[in-house]
Amino acid sequence: MKKSSDLRIIVLGAAAGGGLPQWNCGCLNCTMARDPRSAVKPQSQSSLAVSLDGEAWAVFNTSPDIRQQIEHNRLLQPRRLRHTPIKSVVLTNGDIDHLAGLLVLREKQPFTVFSTGSVGEIIAENPVFGVLDPELVSRRSVAIEEAFSPLPDLEARLFGVPGKVPLFREEGEPDLSVEGENTVGIELRAGNERVYYIPGCAMINDTLAMRLRDADALFFDGTLFTDREMIATGTGRKTGRRMGHMPITGEGGSLDALDGLNIRRKVYIHINNTNPIWRAGPERATVESRGFEVGFDGMEIRL
Repeated sequence: MKKSSDLRIIVLGAAAGGGLPQWNCGCLNCTMARDPRSAVKPQSQSSLAVSLDGEAWAVFNTSPDIRQQIEHNRLLQPRRLRHTPIKSVVLTNGDIDHLAGLLVLREKQPFTVFSTGSVGEIIAENPVFGVLDPELVSRRSVAIEEAFSPLPDLEARLFGVPGKVPLFREEGEPDLSVEGENTVGIELRAGNERVYYIPGCAMINDTLAMRLRDADALFFDGTLFTDREMIATGTGRKTGRRMGHMPITGEGGSLDALDGLNIRRKVYIHINNTNPIWRAGPERATVESRGFEVGFDGMEIRL
């Protein structure tokens, strides 16, 4: 019999960089999200919180919205004067929407930041992150496939996925097939439960598909519904793949690539403000008919 765990996962933020609504966007989704009468609700930027006991929590990616996310989730709020249940932060890449929230967590509280060496270099090279008191906030570099524990009894591994360097480090056209330290997925194990968080992924190759097979839960990159979505909506000039995000549909899309892998719960996360799956319609119906869920702020999964 499979041994269960007390693993709790809260989606702190389900949206991609900029959130929903995005501050400078008047697209259909953003307009609806600003209307309190609409069924489309505002969503903050991509992040998860994980716990085994409901008391100590690990946060996976810290977006600029982390303060708001804490205030919207009682379990992450202080229990007494100058306290936090957040014991660690794990970063999947060096994108602004995933590490800028560290600057919010600067009020002299102890926690550990886990990242690959490449992402750690971004933090070390930028003096603004010196506001995190090194006597309280430790930084730990984790090698690809190295087991570590962001919480007691929670085993984690970082693994490379096809992706690219952060936008501010791009020089020319990036090689999106490279798997290294710049873009990683996270594997979590507690008891016999196996969970994955991959908010950015340019493609699913055979190695990644094999890893994900039979997982208990997967939180996966759902940035764009179609590869040319931002071009078609007039909100950008790049395809999703050029930005390091495979589309949900179309040739090589994640909807087909993840089908047949016997994953118990499949949740799209890091969803762009332009993505039509935010609202009721044929696109959302397509996703749900294939066994996928659309993540949302405050969504909780227990395993």
